[in-house]
Amino acid sequence: MKLPAATSLTVLLTALAPVSWGTTYAVTTEFLPADRPLFTGLMRALPAGLLLLALGRVLPRGAWWGKAAVLGALNIGAFFPLLFLSAYRLPGGMAAVVGSVGPLFVVGLSALLLGQRPTVRTLLAGVVAAFGVSLVVLKAAGALDPVGVLAALASAASMSAGTVLTKKWGRPDGVGPLALTGWQLTAGGLLIAPVAFLVEGAPPALDGRAVGGYLYLALANTAVSYWLWFRGIGRLTATQVTFLGPLSPLTAAVVGWAALGQALTPVQLTGMALAFGATVAGQRGVGGTTGTTRAVVRASGPDGRGAIPVLSTEKGRSV
Repeated sequence: MKLPAATSLTVLLTALAPVSWGTTYAVTTEFLPADRPLFTGLMRALPAGLLLLALGRVLPRGAWWGKAAVLGALNIGAFFPLLFLSAYRLPGGMAAVVGSVGPLFVVGLSALLLGQRPTVRTLLAGVVAAFGVSLVVLKAAGALDPVGVLAALASAASMSAGTVLTKKWGRPDGVGPLALTGWQLTAGGLLIAPVAFLVEGAPPALDGRAVGGYLYLALANTAVSYWLWFRGIGRLTATQVTFLGPLSPLTAAVVGWAALGQALTPVQLTGMALAFGATVAGQRGVGGTTGTTRAVVRASGPDGRGAIPVLSTEKGRSV
């Protein structure tokens, strides 16, 4: 099935997010202080969240305080520390590849929470993606740290749940993806902060390389990338968005090979190719929408009493 031009553009813009995230592993291991996954997650999330809050100039209202906290915990607060823990304990490409099983989690959660039955193509793409992951992981099993593997899997599960709930809840009327992203990053950063100081103690001393690494992670790798990601969730299906995830391990593997001298065997390269093929199939196997799903409040009367939240889709809205 050929995608409409508007949907294809949305897919391409959303894909920039996992491509950027694929550089996280090299930046973490080469520029940042060692063994500080919580502090690194905090420095990535909170500055970016506060920046987007200042730009969006909108705060949550009513039930959205709780929803923003839940989404911030899943997409940021749990995801970031687990992601960086896996990055510290696994080779760059391997950490990303293990986490690329996210499409399988999202397919199942979308069926449970969104009522979206997966197509045969989507299921096959998920199986192929998992097989590609297994080729890479099993080939390198002797060098993999089990804690790192579990952390990568847990991070994928956390963000998969956050992606599906973001799609399910939409966003409030008059709130764009910029503000929604700021809410989640700020909430996630605030959740990480006390844990980081309790577990890791005072912040480490930072040299110029570390400052540059954190600036890159907070701005390009987080503020911009997550805005594109949540914008895509509003316009595409949750399955389409998550099937872009394998672009992260592909990018990480290329960066690891080109910049860090990490070798890739023919079997591992085959696994990467299968993961990329699953990404393409995941886009073409489900129907997308070019509209923006939002939570809109409609009142039963002119006084506003009895208002109930409903979901609406507006096409052509600029965000």
